[in-house]
Amino acid sequence: MVADDSWRTDDALALFDAILLLENRTEAERFFRDLLTIGELRDLALRWSVARLLDLGMHYAEISQRTGASTATVTRIASWLHHGEGGYRLMLDRLRVTGTLPYPTAGVDR
Repeated sequence: MVADDSWRTDDALALFDAILLLENRTEAERFFRDLLTIGELRDLALRWSVARLLDLGMHYAEISQRTGASTATVTRIASWLHHGEGGYRLMLDRLRVTGTLPYPTAGVDR
């Protein structure tokens, strides 16, 4: 299967370059709030929440119930986590090493 790199446009690369220039959370909040709709921000946050719960080994159905994400969404994120570009794993591991990996739900056994 050939990877579809059609999303790697000059505009996408320019966006990534801009993101790399953000210096702190406040700047990231301001930039992403201007860039995205509230719905898009919520969707991105939901995906990140699902990835963190998958990283804990939580069952798909429980993740769906806790987050409101469909089981199809949870399954798709799990696929990206295990067989994607490695971005989810990179960030999960990096945040864990720095001790700043926040888990999305109180009371989840780690």
